[in-house]
Amino acid sequence: MKAKELRSLPSPELKRRLAEAYDAEFNLRFRLATKQLQNFQELKKVRKDIARIKTIIREGEIYGQEG
Repeated sequence: MKAKELRSLPSPELKRRLAEAYDAEFNLRFRLATKQLQNFQELKKVRKDIARIKTIIREGEIYGQEG
């Protein structure tokens, strides 16, 4: 998902999506360990999504306090 789309979402929705991304990462890592993962790029994409969501949540915390 793109950062522009994520910025338009409310904070509870971002936190829900972050939890879903962590679950997806766990499942992908499990599949990687059991040699069932065919597309390794999925793991990279999910990790980037997690970082993007965490960054936007943090931006909201910082700029939300300043005004």
